[in-house]
Amino acid sequence: MSTLSEISVKRPVLTIVLNLVIMLFGMIGYSYLGVREFPSIDPPVITVRTGYAGANADVVESQITEPLEKALNGIEGIRSISSASNLGNSSITVEFNLGSDLEAAANDVRDKVSQAVRNLPQDIDALPTVSKADANSNAILSLTVQSDTRSQLEVSDYAENVIGERLQTIPGVSALQIWGQKKYAMRLWMDPKRMAALGVTATDIQMALNEQNIELPAGKIAGDKTELSVKTVGRLRSVQEFENMIIRSENGQIVRFSDIGRAELGPENEETILRQSGTPMVGVALIPLPGANYLEIADEFYKRVEEIKLDIPEDFQLGIALDSTTFIRQSVIEVQETLLIAIILVILIIYLFFRDWLIALRPLIDIPVSLLAAFFIMYLMGYSINVLTLLAIVLATGLVVDDGIVVTENIYKKIEGGMNPVEAAIKGSREIFFAVISTSLTLIVVFMPVIFLEGFVGRLFQEFGVVLAGAVAVSAFVSLTLTPMLNARMVRKDASKKSKFYIATEPFFRGMEQKYRSTLESFMRKKSFAWILVLGSLAMVAGIYPLLQQELSPLEDRSSLRFSVTAPEGASYEYTDAFMLKLVDFVNDSIPEKSVFLTVTAPGFSGSGAVNTGFLV
Repeated sequence: MSTLSEISVKRPVLTIVLNLVIMLFGMIGYSYLGVREFPSIDPPVITVRTGYAGANADVVESQITEPLEKALNGIEGIRSISSASNLGNSSITVEFNLGSDLEAAANDVRDKVSQAVRNLPQDIDALPTVSKADANSNAILSLTVQSDTRSQLEVSDYAENVIGERLQTIPGVSALQIWGQKKYAMRLWMDPKRMAALGVTATDIQMALNEQNIELPAGKIAGDKTELSVKTVGRLRSVQEFENMIIRSENGQIVRFSDIGRAELGPENEETILRQSGTPMVGVALIPLPGANYLEIADEFYKRVEEIKLDIPEDFQLGIALDSTTFIRQSVIEVQETLLIAIILVILIIYLFFRDWLIALRPLIDIPVSLLAAFFIMYLMGYSINVLTLLAIVLATGLVVDDGIVVTENIYKKIEGGMNPVEAAIKGSREIFFAVISTSLTLIVVFMPVIFLEGFVGRLFQEFGVVLAGAVAVSAFVSLTLTPMLNARMVRKDASKKSKFYIATEPFFRGMEQKYRSTLESFMRKKSFAWILVLGSLAMVAGIYPLLQQELSPLEDRSSLRFSVTAPEGASYEYTDAFMLKLVDFVNDSIPEKSVFLTVTAPGFSGSGAVNTGFLV
């Protein structure tokens, strides 16, 4: 019965086609892989937010946060629940166990929240909102927009409706965050004394707004040959219209809003601000889709920013505040350089021992097949290109060539003995067949158990183990098909003719062989010495291991700092913002070498958005 290697040697076209198919699938899989720094390992996180305007933190906690927490506690798979009750809003974060399905977790939370709504106050702003987050929920790129001549309202409007629209369509972008956003809104300021004098309450003003600031469907007017739709213009759009709004009309006396207050066009939320080095501005941040290619998003982002700079008014300035892909790109480049160095070293080592460039360059054919197959395995498993998967490929570069070297050496020895190359390839690969299979299986069973590791570390290194084991498995197939075929077809006609380098170095290798032979014979005569070496090695391991420091990953200096600030409960926005400005002055004096310096007071785009919070980057 013909073996796999014999079929491959006798049918070279079949062998080439099979390996080309592997490479083709690998390249297709590679084109669909996302690029990120580390594997997506964050547990599913669900956030429940509820607004209750005017309620203090104690009321929010007792009437909203606690009832919702009691309802959520019964959900299966919860790892932890944390909550924050602030003035006018409640935020509950539910973290599920690793491996939990994000969609199923979100549905379970929605069901529990809908059951608990009946226990909440009836006058809450709206029903609780349930949002889901994953490893990609943080911004990876941020663009700052500022102007010395325009207000923050105008800058915010331009950033959202012009710049944001052009960045939103970048492939792989899930959503945008507008940092320091101030939307247009009509603010109604009421004078309590004048209201009391005229007997007007806040409820009267709210009812007047509901009745007069509204657009209703008005139907249509039909004639013999024409038909016209009717539009009722009921929305109040200017300051004058709001101030002329009738609050009450009794006994011929009309009370308008201008009689008890004033209207002002201003920001919807005055209690948030983004600054760069103390200068107010607006930021546009990009949130990626799960599995998206971060580097492709960054490349397209910078391309569109350059296009936007050509179109924006002269009084707008754009800047880059955040680019987390810089570290990802640098990490990938460094691993790619390591991979290239590994391949070069493999070729040099093979040449130094075989002393034949024709044999030394064969790994350039064998290695790409195994490594490209690893990319297809990554695609099938839903993995991404990251530091750990690339590290597995670098390590696989040495492992996948081991089997090929063993097969090549056995065949080459027979060719040197005068055997026909085809016959040598068939016989040599048949002799080494089970050795190659056992070696590959040994390597696979070493790395595959990583799949069964639990917890954060297990999920982190799962991709590493699977990719490495997959590359080794494919390398065994390549070593038993492509390698014998290449050794049978790509061989010198006169194998006995040696190069000058071979002749010059042969005495060294003969001497090394003789030295190894004599050392081995001496060692075999004193077999008990082997046990002493083994026990001594185990003792060294037992003694040194406890002295080693342990950590998940080495510390990395990314030249960035982040401060989270929380003022005492009850602190006003003005107090918190003044404290943030003091921090700005402190950092300006202490860190002169800084390049980008952002502060956000009361961030409304993430977290609770309470007025006593802020952060500094």
